[in-house]
Amino acid sequence: MRVAAGALSRSLLKSFGIDVFGFVRQVGEARGKFDVNENNWRDLHAVRESNDLYCPDPAAAEEMRAFINSAKIAKDTAGGVVEAHVFGCPVGLGSSMTGDGRLDGRIGSAVMSIQAFKGVEIGMGFETATLPGSKVHDEITYDASHAGKPHLGFVRPTNNAGGLEGGMTNGMPVVVRGAMKPISTLGKPLRSIDLATKEASEAGWERSDISAISAASVILENVVAFEIARAMIEKFGGDSLVEMKQNYDAYLKAARGLSVTQP
Repeated sequence: MRVAAGALSRSLLKSFGIDVFGFVRQVGEARGKFDVNENNWRDLHAVRESNDLYCPDPAAAEEMRAFINSAKIAKDTAGGVVEAHVFGCPVGLGSSMTGDGRLDGRIGSAVMSIQAFKGVEIGMGFETATLPGSKVHDEITYDASHAGKPHLGFVRPTNNAGGLEGGMTNGMPVVVRGAMKPISTLGKPLRSIDLATKEASEAGWERSDISAISAASVILENVVAFEIARAMIEKFGGDSLVEMKQNYDAYLKAARGLSVTQP
């Protein structure tokens, strides 16, 4: 159901030039070695669609497959890390005024509500805790030739913040990662307790899919799309798509005017 809602959300976002791209980044020690940006994501999307791991790095996909197969032989299971990028978001989605209005908080909540997800990062995420501020915070530059874009020409050479600052989008791509734990239905049951006798017992086993990481990347992609679409509707919503586009265009026009007139 959440994927279906996300598909509708992505249709809405597409009307505003906003695209969402999700994929598998890591399984076990195998990690895709590629950067994602607004110029190459469509090519990466085509590669992602060419393999069942939904990873845009074919070599890493083979390593992931080997790890999953080894887990199957050992009657074990495998989780992984999935990632989503959102391109074309205008500045100012979300709110800095309330905790529940922060878009990063809402996205984080949505991702953590996916079954078996135990971690979420935005941008550089946990790595920010290991570095000094000078290596974390994104510098801001202005490129007048891109003033017509949703980021109004205010660009950052880096995107460590993952497109979200102060609870709002800053015009850079939104970058979200989620960590999915291994499926709990192991082929070799772990120790548990019989609820009737309180005696030691093995956990029940019905079946095990070994890994559902590819499907998890699709779910992540769509729950992120849903939250972005929800923020768009809250800020620009009306009784029709035509009215919403009018509100969106008026907002960008006003923002561009403000950026020009302010010292």
